[in-house]
Amino acid sequence: MREIALHVLDLLQNAVEAGAGRVTLTIDEDTALDQLTITVADDGRGMDAKTIRRVLDPFYTTRTTRHVGLGLPLMMAAAERADGMMTVESQPGVGTQVAATFRLSHPDRQPLGDMAGTLLAYLLSERDADLSYVHRRNDNSFEFDTAEIRAMLDGTPLADPTVRRWLANALTEGEEDLEHENGEAEIT
Repeated sequence: MREIALHVLDLLQNAVEAGAGRVTLTIDEDTALDQLTITVADDGRGMDAKTIRRVLDPFYTTRTTRHVGLGLPLMMAAAERADGMMTVESQPGVGTQVAATFRLSHPDRQPLGDMAGTLLAYLLSERDADLSYVHRRNDNSFEFDTAEIRAMLDGTPLADPTVRRWLANALTEGEEDLEHENGEAEIT
């Protein structure tokens, strides 16, 4: 994968495949610490200790549609190449949390990529799992929660053309606002 956003999309899809009703994605970019941290947590089925040990094997997957599970091994390799690491914590019946850290300035760190496009692709897949998203860059942050948005839409699907345009604009503007040093962008 050429950008971290694609790893994130894979993690979001894993959460939904695990039966999550709520997924939390947090991205922290801290230039003072020279660190990028990405955390995906869900309330899905979770995994036992034996499965946790196996999920980093590229030839292990719980999916029936394919025979390999490259998502987590590729994310771990990307983090390690950038002087970072990845952890997987899980409990059956509780959920799973995957956290990856990268050294921001490392020359081998993949670019974060198009997070707005990644989130839009996930949201338009009409998954039932709500997504809470927080992206912090130093003192600025962008927050987005589909549970609140769905409540305001009163049954209108996220894929409705008007809603889809609004989502695309809101996500793009929220991510772009992180570039500015003087404010907080929030969409709820």
